[in-house]
Amino acid sequence: MAGQATPARAPTMRGLDIEITFISDPGCPWGYSASPALAALAWRYGPRLRWRLVTIGLAEDAAPYAERGYDPIMMAGRMEMYRQFGMPFTQGPRARLTGTGRACRSLHAVRMVAPGDEITAFRALQFGWFTTRMLMDEDANIATALARVPGLDVAAVMGLIGSPEVEAAYQADRAEARTAAGTPTHFQGKAADTDGAVRYTAPSLIFRAGGTSLEAGGFQPVEAYDVIVANLDPAGSRRGVPDDRPEEVLADFPLGLTTQEVAEVMRSDIEQPVNRRAAAQSLIRAVGRGAVTVEPLGDDGLWTVA
Repeated sequence: MAGQATPARAPTMRGLDIEITFISDPGCPWGYSASPALAALAWRYGPRLRWRLVTIGLAEDAAPYAERGYDPIMMAGRMEMYRQFGMPFTQGPRARLTGTGRACRSLHAVRMVAPGDEITAFRALQFGWFTTRMLMDEDANIATALARVPGLDVAAVMGLIGSPEVEAAYQADRAEARTAAGTPTHFQGKAADTDGAVRYTAPSLIFRAGGTSLEAGGFQPVEAYDVIVANLDPAGSRRGVPDDRPEEVLADFPLGLTTQEVAEVMRSDIEQPVNRRAAAQSLIRAVGRGAVTVEPLGDDGLWTVA
């Protein structure tokens, strides 16, 4: 997904540095389903991108969902529609509804303990949310998800979630995420008003370079991001796709990639459809030669460089 971490390798690429304000929420299925496009963006321009995460805080607790008539069975049924986008999901309902406020706060604690790891941690929380039935508003489960982040002091993170500093940072993010009124995101119908203010939906990306700001609000295809980068820096460059060597891509993603993400990243011609089967076969061959490992993740696998 988007900027999982600073790329492990930093190949020479010409062009401007591009700042991305990444507005999302770990419990949003649209934000999670956009991961293949975000992974492709991170691969193509990774060394040039500077990510800043803004957490939306969709719901402080489960009460807003219950007030709208949601229940665990309905929520599990709604998840089925997102499978079309290719990301792995678990099956079946959770024991109860959950809010996202606690998990969002944990990301601000991560930023304090290990600055730069918060987007990797965001992805780890998404895996907890969508590939397990853990209740992701409980500290033990948040800690279990964050344990995926290499080298993260999870105990220190959990000890800071309730701190005034984390609370202030979280509330500042919530306020920033609710400034979408009158923006291009609002114009395109990609904003929402669920709690009294027009907010950005997940994932909204605001690109800034050379004094220009362009928005890709809400769920977008990778082509939208590509067009924005091209307009911000037409003299820049982007990385191509290695031929049948997915391990070269996986080396840049510390938490690995799912099959659909690899397929999107490895798509050499954006006019062609994503070839998930070809990507899976390439990954299997890479496992066979000892270059890649895979672990089960929901109804798919998570592929990492060996």
